[in-house]
Amino acid sequence: MSDVPERPQSGGLVQALSVPQHAKVGVASGVLLALCAYLFRVLERFGPFGGTQQFPLVGPEGWFLLLAFVLATTTAMLVTAVLTVVSAYRLAREL
Repeated sequence: MSDVPERPQSGGLVQALSVPQHAKVGVASGVLLALCAYLFRVLERFGPFGGTQQFPLVGPEGWFLLLAFVLATTTAMLVTAVLTVVSAYRLAREL
């Protein structure tokens, strides 16, 4: 005879905020942005960068590929977070 209501399913909030869909959009936008930045740098669309730099172990393409991965990851997380906050705001307004 407990007056404590049952706990809702833990995935309900994630589904209500459409987090999986927002994550897909975030990953797609992050990969696209990183790919564009990587290609512009590697193909030297704006000309070669000035200065002489040393790129140990993997060469310049490898280092910029690692930077592209970081850019894609952070962009995906940022886009996912922003879209989820917008969904939460809209859902809160409906209540």
